[in-house]
This record gives sequence, C-alpha cells and structure tokens, in this order.
Amino acid sequence: MPFCTVMVLGVLTALSGCGGSSGGVSPAASAVSSAASSAKPVGPAVAVTTVAAEQKDFEVVLEAVGTVSAISSIDVKPQINSVVTQVHVKEGQFVKRGEVLVTLDSRNDEANLAKAKAQLAKDSALLADAQRQLVRSKDLVSKNFISQGAVDTNQAQVDSQQANLLSDRAAVDAAQVALSYNTVRAAGSGRLGVVNVFPGTAVVANQTVMVTLTQIDPINVAFNLPQRNLGTALAGLKDGGTAVTAVSQETGAQVRGRLQFVDNVIDAATGTVKAKARFDNRDGQLWPGAFVKVRLVSDVVKDAIVIPVAAIVQSAKGPVVYVADKGKANLRPVKTIAIQDLEAVVTGVAPGERVVLEGRQNLRPDTPLAERGPASSPARAVSQAASAS
Repeated sequence: MPFCTVMVLGVLTALSGCGGSSGGVSPAASAVSSAASSAKPVGPAVAVTTVAAEQKDFEVVLEAVGTVSAISSIDVKPQINSVVTQVHVKEGQFVKRGEVLVTLDSRNDEANLAKAKAQLAKDSALLADAQRQLVRSKDLVSKNFISQGAVDTNQAQVDSQQANLLSDRAAVDAAQVALSYNTVRAAGSGRLGVVNVFPGTAVVANQTVMVTLTQIDPINVAFNLPQRNLGTALAGLKDGGTAVTAVSQETGAQVRGRLQFVDNVIDAATGTVKAKARFDNRDGQLWPGAFVKVRLVSDVVKDAIVIPVAAIVQSAKGPVVYVADKGKANLRPVKTIAIQDLEAVVTGVAPGERVVLEGRQNLRPDTPLAERGPASSPARAVSQAASAS
C-alpha cells in the first residue's frame, strides 16, 4: 500500500507539471512577452544615395552674356579712281598683312611715272651742261677773257637746274606712289568677307568698298560686369588678366581667354561696367556678332564645405540636409554661402559627413537608412546626376 500511494502522488505531480506548461504562464515568458508588447515598432530602412561633404577652395563664377567683336574690321577702298583689272583673292580667304588683294588699271600712272623719269633725265643733262659752262666761265674770267657777270649768270643757271632736279625727283616719287595705289594690299591679317568688285568694275576713290577684312584671331568678347565685382576685375588686370571662359550658345564649345579691359565709368542705370576679354581663336569657334555665355571667376572661398545643391531641402525653418549618422537620418539645418552650377557652399556640415542626395523625400528624422552606391564627392555626384538625366 505505501508503494501505491507513492506512485499515485508521482503521477499527480507529473500531471500537475504538464498542466502548468499548457495552461499557465511562467515568469520568464511573461517578462519577454511584456517587453515585446511595449517596444516601439521600427519601420523598414529607406534606400538612399549619399555623398561626402567635401572641403576645398571653391571658385565663385560670374556668368554674363557677351557679344563677340573683332579687334579690327577694315573696309578696303581704293585711293584712286580706276578700273579693276584683277582680283587675287576669294571670299572667306585668310590673308596676311601686305598680301595683294586687287589690281587696278595702272597704264595712266605708269605713263606719268615714265614722263616724270624722262623729265628727271632731261634736267640732269641740263644741270651737267650748266656745270660745265660754269667751270669754263670761271677759267675764262681768271684770264680776263670774260667779265664776272658771265660767271654769275652761269652760276644762276646751275642753281636753277639743281632746283629743277629736286622737283623732278619729287615728281618721280609722287608718280611711284600714285602707281602703287593700283595694287591694293591687305592692311592687316584676317579673313575676307564678301568681294564686291570684279575685273572691269569702276571704283571711286575712298568710296567703293571692294572687300571687308576682319581680324578674328585673336578676338574680343564684350560684356558687362556688376559693380560689386569691379575690384576683383581690376586686381585681375594687374596679374595679367583674370581667366575668362566663353561658351558658345549653339555648340557649347568653350574657349579660354583673359580679361583685357575694364571701362572707366560705371553705368548708373544698370550698376554695371563694360569689360572686354581676349581669346585665342585659331579654331574659329567664336564669330563676330555672336552671343556667348561668359564665365569669370569673381571670388574664391577658401576651405569651403561643398555639397550638391540637390541634397538641400527647403523646409519651413530654412534649408536643411539629412546626414547619415550611425545608420539613421539626422536632420541638420545649414546655411548656404554660395551656389555655383550644381554645387553649394554651406555651413552646418563637417567635412566627410555623408549627406543624403537621393531618397530624401521619404525620410523623417531617425529614419533607418540603407545606403546604396555612395558617391565619393559632390563633383562625382553632380556628374552622375547629369549623366542619369
């Protein structure tokens, strides 16, 4: 009987243990369940692209619209009334200084030159004869064969012939100059425009425009500078001219040059001052009269913190950025110092901190982040954004 009692108690104890595991709750399980029910639910991580804030010297570039202008443009006109006999050039041809452009009918001037030379030869012979007469008369007067008056007369004839000779030589020079006018040469180097004359065309002195010669290499671009940038521009002139870039509005081609001139007067109506930059134009990328975009470095911010403009969010309290901090989005207010192209100089972000570039529209403070393909620098991020668009 004692043995049976023990067995019954063991069975009851076992049954009691089984019933506790199926219907009751242990203290440890109750604690885990309570902690799980009280924890704050965490949302899924948001995929974002980030870029590291970069510290560098940042160039603030001034942009303006400029007009391309030739350094010189010459209307080639004849200096005499004549007729064209030959045109030696073609439209659009590049010529050098002194190159023959047009030949005029020179027969009349050649005849005048020949006549002047003949007169010079005649008077040279008369002078020689007068000089011989003077020598002979001096010999005769020494022997008392003639009077001193005869010598004086011969001396006057020599002096007169010498004057005639000087006049004749001047006439020859004038005839040679007149003859040279029949050969029209380039007054400088450049490109020819439309040729307006042909063989047989009658031209009028200083009136008929035979062709236009334009110097396009180097070439100028005229534009206006804001008054606030006058000091920087003047300082740049002392150092050989601030670097200037001209961008073609049609092709996007860029040509680099130097600031060449700043005017003395500021336009009170616009608050700007006229300026000119000079460019090497051997490739002919700039054409007189064309409009171009001018880019001029007006200031340099030393050790600036640079991030993409696209990373800045305009909030009710001002510009902010999201910084990736320990896997979460940290909302950070920033102050914009300067903006150039797609980059911005800001304060409020430390160098190397990664700001969210793409995916920021889905963020809230402390949102978990899943970074994907971070860009190494703002410049690379800008390049990637441009190529993606």
